Amino acid sequence: MFERIAILGPGLLGASLLLAARRRGLCRGTAVWSRRAETRVKCEGQPWCDAVFADPGEAVAEADFVVVCTPVDTIVPLLAQIAPRLRPGTLVTDVGSTKSLICRHGRAALPPSVAFVGSHPMAGSEKTGLEHADPELFQGRACFVTPLADTPAADVDRVARFWKALGLEVATTTPEVHDEIAAHLSHLPHLIASAYCAYLSTRDPAWLHFAGPGLRDTTRVAAGDPALWKAIALQNREEILRALDAFQRELDHLRTALHNQQPFALQHLLERGRDWRVRLRPLGEKS
Repeated sequence: MFERIAILGPGLLGASLLLAARRRGLCRGTAVWSRRAETRVKCEGQPWCDAVFADPGEAVAEADFVVVCTPVDTIVPLLAQIAPRLRPGTLVTDVGSTKSLICRHGRAALPPSVAFVGSHPMAGSEKTGLEHADPELFQGRACFVTPLADTPAADVDRVARFWKALGLEVATTTPEVHDEIAAHLSHLPHLIASAYCAYLSTRDPAWLHFAGPGLRDTTRVAAGDPALWKAIALQNREEILRALDAFQRELDHLRTALHNQQPFALQHLLERGRDWRVRLRPLGEKS
């Protein structure tokens, strides 16, 4: 599909992307940039990496497809930095968990001859770093492609076809709709798990020894990178606040049912939760 793919930020997603692209024959060559020297050293000699650069502009100079895989608050500044080195006709996307700000300001940072189409593969993990890279990370997962209203359809199609070739199920929507969905299905669960763990940190430390699988399952994402999630929460603040307000109303119903000893109301809430949860298909299973 591409002569040369450049990845800016070869962490879990970036390295997994190149592993998967190489395995599926989607490019002839690859280039990588990382801010950290130790990460660049790790990339050298990897079978999925042909060239490693200390300068992001050099990494993208010969690429016809660029994927920015850095934290959300660094994506737009990085796009502005590489803009002078991008060849006309280059296709650029990202994997950021927020889209409204990135899509608007990201495209404005690039020259008209370069196409930018936002993306968000829902394939992350609490683990970070290229040592956790997995070529099957994307298999059966969902991926948002978030063009602006005037983005050429051909560019949207090229980005969507790439993600589909990696095994993802692609949904095309606006950046604003994406941010609403992500706030409810990704950002809010993470922040709730983090807040719950922060609360538990105020209790007796000995309780840690008694945690069962239920606690571990429901709080797994709280082990994610705090700096990365701080940036996500601030960029999608308005949608997350709306989701928090709606969730708070559900918590109020739960509290009222318990306080007033209302067994039917309590069971109804539990049944609604169970019915939604059992409809979730296993990760990696296509719909």
